[in-house]
Amino acid sequence: MRYIDLRSDTVTVPTPEMYEAMATAKVGDDVYGDDPTVRELEEYSAELLGKEAALFVPSGTFGNQLALFTHCERGDEVILGEDCHIVAYEVGAAAVIAGVQLRTLPTVKGEMDPAAVEARIRAENIHYPRTGLICLENAYSNGRVVSLEYMKSIFEIAQKHSIPVHLDGARIFNAAISLGVEAKELARYADSVMFCLSKGLCAPIGSILAGTRDFIAVARKKRKLMGGGMRQVGVLAAPGLVALKKMIPYLAEDHKNAELLGAELAKIPGIKVFSEDIQINMVFCDISATGYDPELLVRKLYERGIKVNAAENGLMRFVTNYWVSRDDIYYVAGCIREILAS
Repeated sequence: MRYIDLRSDTVTVPTPEMYEAMATAKVGDDVYGDDPTVRELEEYSAELLGKEAALFVPSGTFGNQLALFTHCERGDEVILGEDCHIVAYEVGAAAVIAGVQLRTLPTVKGEMDPAAVEARIRAENIHYPRTGLICLENAYSNGRVVSLEYMKSIFEIAQKHSIPVHLDGARIFNAAISLGVEAKELARYADSVMFCLSKGLCAPIGSILAGTRDFIAVARKKRKLMGGGMRQVGVLAAPGLVALKKMIPYLAEDHKNAELLGAELAKIPGIKVFSEDIQINMVFCDISATGYDPELLVRKLYERGIKVNAAENGLMRFVTNYWVSRDDIYYVAGCIREILAS
């Protein structure tokens, strides 16, 4: 049975061209720097972001935590949003790997108050930890896209205080499409950037960490320390190249399908869709006014060939992706309407 999977864009499977690329990839021992496909992927990624160098890593969490580990000294403090991915969904890794503490700030639609960020930067004092890093996220994990003006304001504050900025750009290409700019326009306001190949771009695994040559040289050694020194990994880098060269334009279709799904769900009595937050491929809604049990809805949808996650903090999230068509969107909305009516 074919399932329509709206749990996340991480569920995407490789395209036929990616499978072919994996089967025919030229490989070598990447720890020795001998894998030509990995080198090509890293060089192409750096060029896309306007950075000097890049590094292939196993996952987005790995890339973010490697950035913290490379930028910071143990005991440093990192300023970031209280609901960002690094805080909420990376298992407290910053404390375990980099040995840093996180100084979180509230956000409004993914944006911290720049004045509050600057106020949290530590002055030199024997009692204080050093402010070692400021982290941004774009697109945000709540589906919002933050503005270039906001990113610029945080970056300028960081430069003023000689503090690096790391951008969790897991969905940076989604954000760039939403803003109508190239990804390098977002990356210019960060010293390091991580993005994922394995979300909407359909590659089976992997992320990229980019920055200066010196930063990546240090990160490469720390990647080995973290267990990320891989061998003939060109078989995984090859679909990553296909993802970057062929799949980015399709993200715009995912955005359109998310808008369509939001519009269709909003027609169903009792469902509150947060339409203003549909800026990439995510739809958030509250079905509490329907009186229907969200857990039961998940089970009923599964019986009809639709996979969705249970509600989190009272909200349900639907994520469109390359393998979800416009017809699928109408089918999903129709099923939800029928189930709730029953």
